[in-house]
Amino acid sequence: MDTRLNPENLLFAKRESVEMIELGDKLAPRFDEAGLIPVITCDDDTGEILMLGYMTAEALRLTLATGEVHYFSRTRQAIWRKGEHSGFTHALRELRIDDDQDCLLARVGLNGPGSCHVGYRTCFYRAVERDSLAEGAVVPLKQLEQERAFDANTVYAGLPNPTKI
Repeated sequence: MDTRLNPENLLFAKRESVEMIELGDKLAPRFDEAGLIPVITCDDDTGEILMLGYMTAEALRLTLATGEVHYFSRTRQAIWRKGEHSGFTHALRELRIDDDQDCLLARVGLNGPGSCHVGYRTCFYRAVERDSLAEGAVVPLKQLEQERAFDANTVYAGLPNPTKI
C-alpha cells in the first residue's frame, strides 16, 4: 500500500448504468441520503463478523489511502479511525463491494483483543433466543461471549459512551 496516496485524489466512478454498476470494473459506490454507505467488518483470519459501521466518501478514501479502516460515527457526526483511542486498529486486507455497490465488506486484520466499545471481541456478542420466544413477552437475548476481551472502562476512560438511548 502506497502511504503517499492523497485521499482527496482517489476518484469514484459516476453511476451511469445498471450494467456498469453490476458488472463494471470501476468503484461507483452509492451513498444514502445522509452520505453514508454501510460496511460490514470481519476478521480476515476467521471470517467472524466484528461490527457493522458506516463510511462517508471521505472515510472510504482515507481507508483506501492509508490501509487503516476509517468509519463515520453517526453519534459524533465525525470520521474516526478504528483504534484511535483503544489502539485496536483494523488493518485493511481486502475491501469488497456488493452487486449494486451500496454496501461494503471490509476484511481486516484485528490488531488487539476486540472491536466492541463494550469490551467484547465482536459487536455481535448476543443472539435472539428463538427457543424461548413467547407471545406477549419481550424477545429474549442470550449471551454468546461469556467474557469480555478487554476492560472497556479502562480503555475508553474519560470518553463519552457512543450508545444513545
